[in-house]
Amino acid sequence: MSTTDTSGSKEMSFAEKQAERMKKLRSLHNARNEARTQNHQEVVAEEARNKLPSNYEAKRRQAEWLMDDQTKREEASKQGKDYDRVKLLNISAIEAERLERKKKKKNPDQGFSTYEQATVRQYNRLVKNMPQADMEQYEKQKEKYGDAFYGGPNVIIHGMHKDRKEAVDKMVDDLEGQIAKRAKYSRRRTHNDDADIDYINERNAKFNKKLERFYGEHTAEIKQNLERGTAI
Repeated sequence: MSTTDTSGSKEMSFAEKQAERMKKLRSLHNARNEARTQNHQEVVAEEARNKLPSNYEAKRRQAEWLMDDQTKREEASKQGKDYDRVKLLNISAIEAERLERKKKKKNPDQGFSTYEQATVRQYNRLVKNMPQADMEQYEKQKEKYGDAFYGGPNVIIHGMHKDRKEAVDKMVDDLEGQIAKRAKYSRRRTHNDDADIDYINERNAKFNKKLERFYGEHTAEIKQNLERGTAI
């Protein structure tokens, strides 16, 4: 009896070990399948990333920032607050100066050099401010004029098209805006070669002119004493 019991206990122990081995084998098999699936997903994701433009991440971050900025702007508008003012209150002076430099660098005012460049600048500004095209109106005109819609050497367009009142009013408003803008420009001051040079660069010269304009009458006597060498 004792031998049989011993033999039976050995057989049960072997079966348990076999079951444990099979359990580990299935676990390894599942882990291998899971790793294979993850590797395949990573390969597919990497291939998709490689097909994206090189500046995709920067564009995505910019789009997220614009959406967040628009949401905050709408919330400030609902509360009756000036969002630009609120935003400036939450950034440091250094950051505000950096943003201003970046803005000027992005769209520098190169001033007037030639009539050709001035015309190009005005053209780009007008095109940028143009409203979105009315495709419905475009299709109506295309259907109405037929082959004459695109013009040609043998097509007389004069008298066929009638300007809309809204378009004329918009042109008049734009011209009046240009006239008002030009009226704000101040004429360029001529340089006086006989004037005293009390500056080291153009920026310093402008600063000195501001000081003279606001404090010149109060410091005239001190300045004269310094020039005569009689100041205490």
